[in-house]
Amino acid sequence: MSSWPGLPGPDPEHTVTIPPATGTAGQTARPEEIKAVPVPHPGRWLAGAVVVVLVAMLVHALVTNPRFGWGIIGDYFTSRRVLEGLAITILLTVVAMAIGIVLGVVLAVMRLSANPLLSGSSWVYIWFFRGTPVLVQLLFWFNLAFLYPQVSLGVPFGPSFLHANANSLVTPLAAAMLGLGLNEGAYMAEIVRAGILSVDHGQVEAAQALGMSKGLTMRRIVLPQAMSVIIPPTGNETISMLKTSSLASVITVTELLYAVQLIYSVNFQTIPLLIVASIWYLIVTSVLTVGQYYIERHYARGATRELPPTPWQRIRSHLFTIRSPLPEPSAQRPLGREH
Repeated sequence: MSSWPGLPGPDPEHTVTIPPATGTAGQTARPEEIKAVPVPHPGRWLAGAVVVVLVAMLVHALVTNPRFGWGIIGDYFTSRRVLEGLAITILLTVVAMAIGIVLGVVLAVMRLSANPLLSGSSWVYIWFFRGTPVLVQLLFWFNLAFLYPQVSLGVPFGPSFLHANANSLVTPLAAAMLGLGLNEGAYMAEIVRAGILSVDHGQVEAAQALGMSKGLTMRRIVLPQAMSVIIPPTGNETISMLKTSSLASVITVTELLYAVQLIYSVNFQTIPLLIVASIWYLIVTSVLTVGQYYIERHYARGATRELPPTPWQRIRSHLFTIRSPLPEPSAQRPLGREH
């Protein structure tokens, strides 16, 4: 073996001879496959075992304790008075959220207006209705007749044309709708304002450059893009409104909670009737959660290239997807050139 000029040649006493790799003639042996061993996680198994034990204890306590009164729950679960209370609860939720969403959009646009009178009045409304408890507002609307026994409609600071008794006009149900809807409008205003501010201002400038008015720009450009930000908290507010409607029982609105209260005040089965109300709240909340998921998925089409699979699609993929076996290793190929 030759060496570079000026450098010593290899020392035959310290030369390491590498044995040739075993294999077929003219081929280099393939390295052994790596056997991957999963890392053990004893903590996960321990936590899972603790959860299973706790769930088993909970189920055992629910089944074996006769004081829960599962038979009474089954008797009153679909009773007429309970279903009528459930219908009023859903009605309160729908009407209050409709008032809150419409009022929230108007207040958000006013808050973002360059007119200081509009933005200031919107800020005062949001400050007042977010700063006072909703229960106080319900009681205020329920006792409105104390301040205004007669409600009139006419020319401002002039003659009035229509007169009505406040007690007959503002019923407990109407007071609950007003109290919940006006309170929700303050929260929806901030949600809508956050969604509008999330849209790039360049979109508005481009629409104005095309000659679109501010109202048309808001309806066609800004709000459709802001929906992906507005929908998730609006869904949470709807679920919260379903449960907040139970406060209407204080002003004698026969919604779901007040309906079961009237029943257990007679038969003294307090816990079973409260469980009936809780189960119905969970059912309606689950339906609203599913609806929120599909609405979010609808408005996410422009934000993501691939939509997340629906729960049914995930179930079908796990049930019907057949995993193909791993391909067999091909014949060994020479890693070097044949000599």
